[in-house]
Amino acid sequence: MRKALILPTKYVQGEDELLNLGYFVSTFGKSALLIAHPTDVERIRPQLEATAKKFNIHFVEGGFSGEVTREETKRLQEVARKEQTDCVIGLGGGKAIDASKVVAEGEHLIIVPTIAAQDAPTSHSAVLYHADGSFDDYAYFKQSPSVVLVDTKVIAKAPTRFLVAGMGDALSTYFEARATHRSYSRVNASLPMGSREGLTPDASGTYAALEMAHLCWKYLQADGLQAKIACDANLVTEAFNKIIETNILLSGLGFESGGLAAAHAIHNGMTALPGAHGALHGEKVAFATIAQLILEDADKAELEAVLAFCLSVGLPMTLKDLGVETITYDEALAVAKIACIPEESIHSMPFPIVEEEVANAIIVADKIGAAYKNKNI
Repeated sequence: MRKALILPTKYVQGEDELLNLGYFVSTFGKSALLIAHPTDVERIRPQLEATAKKFNIHFVEGGFSGEVTREETKRLQEVARKEQTDCVIGLGGGKAIDASKVVAEGEHLIIVPTIAAQDAPTSHSAVLYHADGSFDDYAYFKQSPSVVLVDTKVIAKAPTRFLVAGMGDALSTYFEARATHRSYSRVNASLPMGSREGLTPDASGTYAALEMAHLCWKYLQADGLQAKIACDANLVTEAFNKIIETNILLSGLGFESGGLAAAHAIHNGMTALPGAHGALHGEKVAFATIAQLILEDADKAELEAVLAFCLSVGLPMTLKDLGVETITYDEALAVAKIACIPEESIHSMPFPIVEEEVANAIIVADKIGAAYKNKNI
C-alpha cells in the first residue's frame, strides 16, 4: 500500500522568535514580500524593524485585502515580481497564511502565525474564496512551507478565544485520523500542485501521522486547561508551549497526512446554519467532533472524556453555544446533505454514510452536550 507524509522544511517555536525572522529571509536573499493585515503588522512592527536591521534585509509590505481571492493573490504576485523579492512571508491568521501560499506557489515561503486558532500553517494546501466570501476552490502546492516560525509571546498576547478555537480544531485530529486509518482511506499528503479539481489522493496516511494525531488528544487533555489559564494572563508557560505545538504543528501534520473524516465535513455543512456564521472554525469543529463520535457510536468513556475537555476549556458543546438557538430536523438534514456530498471527507469514515443518520447524530450531539453541561455546571 502506498503511503505519504508531507512536512514543512523547518519548524521553529519560541519566545521572541520574531527577532530571528530576518535570518530566515537572509537564507533566501535580501528581501521578502510581507503578506499580512495592516493591523497585524503594526502589532509587531518593533520586532520587524529590529530583525530587518540586525540581518540587513528588507520587507516589502504588500498589504492584504483580507480575502484569499484569485484577484488579490495575482495582485500580490505582481508586487513580488515588480519588487523582485526573494521570498514570501505570510503573517497573521489563516487568510493571510493561505494567501501567501498561493502567491509563493510552494517555494521560498515563510509562515508566521500570530494566533494559534487553526492548523493551516504547516500544510501545503490553501482555500480560495470569491470576493463575497463564498468558497471558490482548494489549491495544493508541490511542497509545504520552507519555514514555520512561531513567536509564543505574540500568541500569548492574542485573545484567548483564538487559542481555545485552535484546541477545538486539534481535538478532531486524532478521531478523524483514526477513522481514516480504519477505512484505509486516502489522504491529501500526496496531492500534486494545482487545483483540487480532477485530482485524487492516491496514498494512505503513515503510522507516524496517526501517532502525531494521537499526541494532539493526549496533550489537550493534559495541558489544555493550564494553557488557557496562561493565555488569559498573557503568559508563556511550558503547558502553553505544548498546546501551541499541538494546535499548529501536531494538528497540522496530523490532519494533512493522517486524514480528515466526519468532523470537518459536518463543520462544512454548518454553512447551512446562519446562526453559526459568527463562530470560529475550531469552535464549530469541536461540536462536529462530538457529532462524529455519536455517528460512529464511540465508547461512552471516550465521548465523556471529550465532553469533559470541551467543558473545561470552554469549547462549544451545543448548537446554542455556536449561535444556533434551535434546529429542526429539516435544518439538520440540510447540514447533513452538504456534509455528505461525494467529495467530502465524511466518506473516510469506516462505514457507509447515510444523510439521515448524520442529521440524527447532529441533533443527538446537541442534546447530549446540553445534558452534560446541565449535569456538570
